[in-house]
Amino acid sequence: MQDDEDRPIPSWDDPTTHPPAWQDAGATTVFENPWLRLTRHAATAPTGAVADYVVMRPKNLALGVLPIHPDGTVTLVGQQRFALKAYSWEMPEGGGPEGEDPLAGIQRELAEEAGLAAKSWRSVLNLDLSNSITDERAMTWLAWDLSPAPIAPDPTEMIAVARVPYLTLMAEIERGAVRDALTVATAYKAYHMAREGQLPGWLAHAMLHRLD
Repeated sequence: MQDDEDRPIPSWDDPTTHPPAWQDAGATTVFENPWLRLTRHAATAPTGAVADYVVMRPKNLALGVLPIHPDGTVTLVGQQRFALKAYSWEMPEGGGPEGEDPLAGIQRELAEEAGLAAKSWRSVLNLDLSNSITDERAMTWLAWDLSPAPIAPDPTEMIAVARVPYLTLMAEIERGAVRDALTVATAYKAYHMAREGQLPGWLAHAMLHRLD
């Protein structure tokens, strides 16, 4: 899922000083299913070293949203995660198929997992995930002005829904109890946005002040 059209250059970077790019002499598909493809490459590193490189290429864009209520609470979902063999509390997340508007995709996931719709959306992050082994990319949002929507989890999912104060979420992230990468990154960026005046004042105040 390679798309660098929206990738700005950092203010300190000078592209003329970059080493040569990795070279790819050809790829074969090692494995493929409806969700991902593994490709094996005869690669040459920027140093000139030869490498046998395998890349995991998801077929969906990773999407996530942190829904924020007027009292500063956020809705999280809990579910068993197969790869980690662990229970995980996260913001609503899902995959956006190629060609689908990412915002439409996460609006669907918010309804399906959390039973919510939102009138107000704010883009938060574009992320590269584990970029040494995969080209998976992610987009996340904040959402507010929430209302109920029909819930419809995937047939493989048993999802719990919890509504907790935003600052409690931050404390549990600090404690290591919430570890999902998209949730952690989005929650910290939301804190920055609230502190820097990038969100409506009433919403920032509700997020940053503990409930009585």
